[in-house]
Amino acid sequence: MNHIRVNGLRGVELAVFDLKQTVEFYCNSWGLEEVATDGGAMYLRGTGAEHHVLTVHERPRAGLVAINFSADDSRAVDGLHARALSMGVEVIDAPHVLPAIAGGGYGFSLRSPEGQALNISCDVEGHAVTVTDRSRPEKLSHVVLNVEDIERQERFFCDVLGFRLTDSTARMNFIRCSSYHHSIALARAQGAGLNHMAYEIPNFDGVMRGAGRLKKAGYGIEWGVGRHGPGNNIFSYFIEPNGFVTEYTTEVDTVDESTHVVGTPDYWAGLMNGPDRWGLAEPSKALREAMSGKFTDERNMLCEDVISRKLAG
Repeated sequence: MNHIRVNGLRGVELAVFDLKQTVEFYCNSWGLEEVATDGGAMYLRGTGAEHHVLTVHERPRAGLVAINFSADDSRAVDGLHARALSMGVEVIDAPHVLPAIAGGGYGFSLRSPEGQALNISCDVEGHAVTVTDRSRPEKLSHVVLNVEDIERQERFFCDVLGFRLTDSTARMNFIRCSSYHHSIALARAQGAGLNHMAYEIPNFDGVMRGAGRLKKAGYGIEWGVGRHGPGNNIFSYFIEPNGFVTEYTTEVDTVDESTHVVGTPDYWAGLMNGPDRWGLAEPSKALREAMSGKFTDERNMLCEDVISRKLAG
């Protein structure tokens, strides 16, 4: 059974208002690199071996399109598909050969109880040549989802995809699919949505250099630099052009399966006051609103109004 599970986070897919503006941010300021373009979609890589860590699609409405995960091999992909069907999960498609432009491989898609599309794949082409630049992201570290029913979402990720609970606080549950502390975190909220995405930087110096590059480009730090409790990772948060929250992080804890004890909300409340161990960093009001999805929702409403006026005119 251990073989039949998700074993890593590959990347995230976003719908964005302006493809050119978004790609300029992620390539020139954030530190990703274009891999391929397919119509209104663009694939961007980090400095690591993963084919791409971010896919952006130009669409009238911005939002989370999908989260991409890896599995060991075709047997694991087929097994996860069969398990999802047997448990009554909404399966979007059956396992199939994936497009070469996106790295190829073999996989399928399903949907979580709160509607997020999840793509699971194996045998995706990687990059033989990696890049040495500590100020740029190596890979996608984790994705945090706002959820309405945290227990239901956690059961789905654990029972269907093989995740394990690492830590729980009053605000979030942190779940893992590898030795990394968490690949997904579930944040209690009034509805489903994207809270933020975190990209892994090689070290603390790289986080500071990357943050400096963003500051020079006109993007201020909205939270940080600080160190979280669960995960013990150093962080700095920013708001990108579509209103999504994106994070640089480093020094994320790894988990020893033989000795790990799940941290409870009471444990974390007693250990520290707030989500920054150092006690120096507080999230801005703008960041809190962006994490809730307010910025993106407001821009979506504005775009819908513009489109409706055009159609009516």
